[in-house]
Amino acid sequence: MRLNKCKIITMSNSFDIAVIGAGIAGASVAAELSQHCAVVLIEMEAQPGYHSTGRSAAVFAPTYGPGPVRALTRASAAFFKSPPDGFAEHSLLTPRGALFIARGDQLDQLGQALEELGREARLEKLDAKAARQCQPLLREDYVEAGIYDPNCFDIDVHALHQGYLRAFAARGGRLAKGFEVASLTKSSGKWMLRCAENVLNAPIVVNAAGAWADLVGRLAGAEPIGLVPKRRTAMTIDADSSLFDDGAPLTLDIAEEFYAKPDAGKLLVSPANENPESPCDVQPDEMDIALCIHRIEQAFDIKVW
Repeated sequence: MRLNKCKIITMSNSFDIAVIGAGIAGASVAAELSQHCAVVLIEMEAQPGYHSTGRSAAVFAPTYGPGPVRALTRASAAFFKSPPDGFAEHSLLTPRGALFIARGDQLDQLGQALEELGREARLEKLDAKAARQCQPLLREDYVEAGIYDPNCFDIDVHALHQGYLRAFAARGGRLAKGFEVASLTKSSGKWMLRCAENVLNAPIVVNAAGAWADLVGRLAGAEPIGLVPKRRTAMTIDADSSLFDDGAPLTLDIAEEFYAKPDAGKLLVSPANENPESPCDVQPDEMDIALCIHRIEQAFDIKVW
């Protein structure tokens, strides 16, 4: 049961645009739109960024994911590297590098990836020895070859998110926290968004509700478009920090069976799972954790306990 109560809105309840969801998608679009019109940013939680935004792996990786995702990542590079003056106190990106590794039975996949990704970025193919030099935690009998991409960075997600929220507020945008939209109806050319006794209205609604986007769409009478929330698992583990430093690369299995990267003296690891899940405050599944440990111990010379 959700414990938040609707925040009493002490502002004009009429806007040009209402954006539902104050994660990175909603905060960024609201900040841009608020340059031109009156915008309200609606968040069901007590604070923005509670769900996926606040639990991101935080990596800018233009060679990771399917083609459309890689294209969007490349298109965002200029902003990340040179954000507007005053957007953040320090750089949004920190050099990381990415090492894609392959076992002997995955060499064909590695070759295909090198051919495809090599058209988009300058990559270095590594033999087994060079791959282990790049990531000393790898087991000697595990990796056969690798691909190194130097153009991979850690993202300061908190600074990015807060930068958009500050810009939104500075441009006159209004944030409605703890406002879980219970109904969404249209009357006289305006959408009425209701939470308990509070009602906001706007002729245009932007659905940036993340895992809840399909549910919000149904409230408005929209046809489902197949949005499926998915649970992804990650955890931090202890490892011998003498064998790596915080500047070691993000290490990914070429078939996306796992990834690992340094995180404040530990390793952030994941089985790279994508399990369909109902929208909720998602929690780790024991089987996902066990799968992650198994894959990490197979590839790395570490013991998780």
